[in-house]
Amino acid sequence: STHRQALAALLFFYGKVLCTDLPWLQEIGRPRPSRRLPVVLTPDEVVRILGFLEGEHRLFAQLLYGTGMRISEGLQLRVKDLDFDHGTIIVRE
Repeated sequence: STHRQALAALLFFYGKVLCTDLPWLQEIGRPRPSRRLPVVLTPDEVVRILGFLEGEHRLFAQLLYGTGMRISEGLQLRVKDLDFDHGTIIVRE
């Protein structure tokens, strides 16, 4: 971010204020923002975590893990969102 901001300031200063074209400045590489990789649990870790839970909490955690739902989506579920005949769940935003 700081590198991009400094480069943009230089381009503006030379181009608009000094009216000087610096084509080589356009060719300076811009750093790509790094992407953090998500933390992924192993199947054994998931089993261990679920083993600490009981009852409704375990059921809810299994539902979220098995479907990939977010916590907020799971909390918004209603009985009418479950279709047992077709084995589907309607997930609302």
